[in-house]
Amino acid sequence: QVQLVESGGGLVQSGGSLRLSCAASGRTFNNGVMAWFRQAPGKEREFVTAMSWSGTAFADSVKGRFTISRDYAKNTVYLQMNSLKPEDTAVYYCAARPILKVTTSANEYDFWGQGTQVTVSS
Repeated sequence: QVQLVESGGGLVQSGGSLRLSCAASGRTFNNGVMAWFRQAPGKEREFVTAMSWSGTAFADSVKGRFTISRDYAKNTVYLQMNSLKPEDTAVYYCAARPILKVTTSANEYDFWGQGTQVTVSS
């Protein structure tokens, strides 16, 4: 059974930083994509960033502030979030797909974590 487990969320002041982690178990995604999405209250889930060994993608709203990285040996993906803004407040979800092509569409991801709350105070 595949599991994605996020950690690292919390409360931070505007301008601060947080690092999220997502550890996958049950299968590896070395030849696939691991990604981050987020969902704010009353809004639809939105793409944040994704990474495979063939490329990365970022939402315009986080470019230059967020960084994605992967530890392939640990089957883990990280999201480093800097210069956080109140509008970054959301539940952040880790997602994975066993296909190499990076996609921003949530429907194309097969596996999801339970989410971790990130709250940015002004």
